[in-house]
Amino acid sequence: MMISKELLEILACPKCKGPVELTEQNDGLVCNSCRLMYEIRDDIPVMLIEEAKKLAEQDD
Repeated sequence: MMISKELLEILACPKCKGPVELTEQNDGLVCNSCRLMYEIRDDIPVMLIEEAKKLAEQDD
């Protein structure tokens, strides 16, 4: 099962309240502002800041 488009549209990063995007592997939600990835476990997004994984910094 995948996260519905409707759910994705209402979910927000718990840290900055910004939008989140589904990863290419459909295994997490990414906040590009905070550079955090929230895992999806058993089809449920784990939207806890302390559980989030930091992403590598982007080189512009």
